[in-house]
Amino acid sequence: MRIHHLNCGSLRTIEATYDGPQPTSAVNHCLLVETDADDLVLVETGLGLGDVRDPSGTLGAQWVEMTQPALAEEETAIRQIVRLGYAPSDVRHVIVTHLDVDHSGGLPDFPGAQVHLLAAELDAALAEGSSFRYRPAHWAHEPRWVTYEPEPGEQWFGFTALQPKGLPPQIKLIPLGGHTVGHTGVAVQDRDMWLLHCGDAYYYHREIGGLREPHPLLDVVQTRSQVHRDLRIGTQARLRELSRHHGDEVEVFSAHDPWELARYQGDVKPGPVS
Repeated sequence: MRIHHLNCGSLRTIEATYDGPQPTSAVNHCLLVETDADDLVLVETGLGLGDVRDPSGTLGAQWVEMTQPALAEEETAIRQIVRLGYAPSDVRHVIVTHLDVDHSGGLPDFPGAQVHLLAAELDAALAEGSSFRYRPAHWAHEPRWVTYEPEPGEQWFGFTALQPKGLPPQIKLIPLGGHTVGHTGVAVQDRDMWLLHCGDAYYYHREIGGLREPHPLLDVVQTRSQVHRDLRIGTQARLRELSRHHGDEVEVFSAHDPWELARYQGDVKPGPVS
């Protein structure tokens, strides 16, 4: 398999802290996975064409004002996939960690894809309707949902692992609770290393270090958007242990940290993690 790390929607500029890198825009870190079966799997969708063209209508004016998205069409997943030489229809599977507005905006750009997620997340989004968190415009096209229950079963480095239907065993759902009702991570095996996309289970790379240093601005966002504080904190503690004890086998990264994305795109590396 081949994995591409994409920024599918730059957001407001965030300051560097501690001894870290320079200020830069927050990102929507997505993965495009080329599988051996020639199917493309998109992990997260970021912002889509509809969001760029009608941000107030699809994202909501309040969300736009708070996050200050760049709204650049060339950053959408569909435009980046075409630049890589693929057709949008080649994306046959989409996996979302959750359905927050900035994670589901690209869903309408891939109407034929199966969309994999936890059942509790879909239930919560459909029940809540239009809100700051969930925007029904992102699923008005009636996606081909494929849902999962986080039942005990296969174990993955001490976490429950769910096997997405129709996808290879090198891709797994790893439930990571606390941020939303049905939040999940997505693990993808890249040769001898696993990559764990943690979604919004944490927001800043230094949170995973021993000193547990949150980003001042991003921490406000994550605490205000959490649905279960103790579960979120417990999830972060487990991710810290995973990184500490299995860092030679698993790399973790989150959805919005631009310095983590830069590590995979070959630019500036994240600051040191204590």
